[in-house]
Amino acid sequence: MKKRVGIFVSGGGSNMRALVEDMDARHPAEPVVVVSNNSDAGGIAWARDAGLATVVVDHRPYGRDRSAFEGAISNALAPFELDMICLAGFMRVLTAGFVTPWRERMLNIHPSLLPKYRGLHTHARALEAGDAEHGCTVHLVTPELDEGPVLGQARVPLQADDTPEELAARVLVQEHRLYPAVLRRFASGDRRPLML
Repeated sequence: MKKRVGIFVSGGGSNMRALVEDMDARHPAEPVVVVSNNSDAGGIAWARDAGLATVVVDHRPYGRDRSAFEGAISNALAPFELDMICLAGFMRVLTAGFVTPWRERMLNIHPSLLPKYRGLHTHARALEAGDAEHGCTVHLVTPELDEGPVLGQARVPLQADDTPEELAARVLVQEHRLYPAVLRRFASGDRRPLML
């Protein structure tokens, strides 16, 4: 039986699209619902057009009460009976109260070679440090930000004249390769790290 996957997005959702487009008839998982905290997210519009169920839970009415926001997401997800969650550009930090019940069943993609450059502005930070390479990481989500076990990485060489935007574009190409490949393996029970 296929694993039922929920995909969380906040923006355009290019990684979400890469995941959905890879989930063909032979894939061990299927996209069941796309979730966002932003009703204007391009990823939500794309998912609706693709015939996928969508859920929007705007975080703003909850203010600083993250547990209430996450409770609303959990309530909205309950009918979908998900086996796992893929975060794909979901720009909200989730608390331990939400993450812990999904232990070992929630994946995220991050634009750096973790453990380097947790958090934001990873491309600029890699350039400022003079690194020879940069890349992206798919990891299991834990309550600690960007610290879960690595499931895969793809490396991109830095060029002397790179801007953060140019580097981000090259890393994004690898994200679209890496995340679907890791999800395919993970959903079939293979948790060995994939290095591209």
